[in-house]
Amino acid sequence: MADQKLISLVIPVYNEAPNIPLLHQELIKHIDALPYQFEILFVDDGSSDNSAMAVDKLTETDNRVQLIQLARNFGKEAAVSAGLRSTQGAAAIIMDADLQMPPKLIGQFIRRWKEGAEIVIGVFAERNMSPLKRLGAHSFYWIMQTIAHSKITPNATDFRLLDRQVIQAFNSLTERNRITRGLIDWLGFKRSYVHFKQEARRYGQPTYTYRKLITLAVNSFTSYSLIPLKLAGYMGLFILTISIPAGLFMYVEKYLLDDPLNLLFSGTDMLAILILFLVGVVLACLGLIALYIAHIHAEVINRPLYVVRQSPTFITPAEVKGREPVKQTMRVEEALEG
Repeated sequence: MADQKLISLVIPVYNEAPNIPLLHQELIKHIDALPYQFEILFVDDGSSDNSAMAVDKLTETDNRVQLIQLARNFGKEAAVSAGLRSTQGAAAIIMDADLQMPPKLIGQFIRRWKEGAEIVIGVFAERNMSPLKRLGAHSFYWIMQTIAHSKITPNATDFRLLDRQVIQAFNSLTERNRITRGLIDWLGFKRSYVHFKQEARRYGQPTYTYRKLITLAVNSFTSYSLIPLKLAGYMGLFILTISIPAGLFMYVEKYLLDDPLNLLFSGTDMLAILILFLVGVVLACLGLIALYIAHIHAEVINRPLYVVRQSPTFITPAEVKGREPVKQTMRVEEALEG
């Protein structure tokens, strides 16, 4: 008997009108061969072209297609969040509308999910990008691997499958300045990876300009690591560890020992060390303030203290009372023997 679980497809759309019919054709070709029900949620992120109209046409011929239209352009992260909050499936697959994430992999994502993975992540094995963007991506992932407090997979994409439990945990996050893949990585859960070659864009131009990519990188650095916030404090401590011994050495050598090494320290040298010391004090104080800001930041984003994958089934007092004492004792003995 075919498995009739519902799978949700979440597709954020921004000015992708020519690609939408092609994407739908590719989706139908591959999902119709799978033993699942599907809902296809297109989230129109305030497109200025006919993207919403293109999705409306699909709803007339395919009742699995649904349109979520945002009031204006809120950004891809907000569109994905809106889509995930509207899903009803046992799992959801996030993918772009530009056909660079091949729909033929949907079956492989679901298979990994059925094998026990709670998150299946698409990773670029090969990318179609300029040398400048390739260098920027490499630098970004190197920095994030160094400073982030949760593991970031290099070249990971938003093309991912989320189990219903992961969706519920994601929907419980309340922060507004969000990076979807970063939040999913922070949640944890059991994951699997699917490597694929990035397909060529069929129509249109990428909407992520260099400016948007830089903004995304800065938001990632500040949202998923406190190192930039604490950097001033670290610099201050470094300067103090240099200026204090240097200042003491200059004072003792010049004034207490009467310059036995004939170094001839001038008043300008002493003033420079004093200024360096004061700069170190100021930066150290900023670092101390940054620690308090970090605590405020943690409280404001209001992430849960923990995320539960599985918990024991609690038994009500009535159920305990209705059980046979002998069977309960046997279970205790078996537990002790184990």
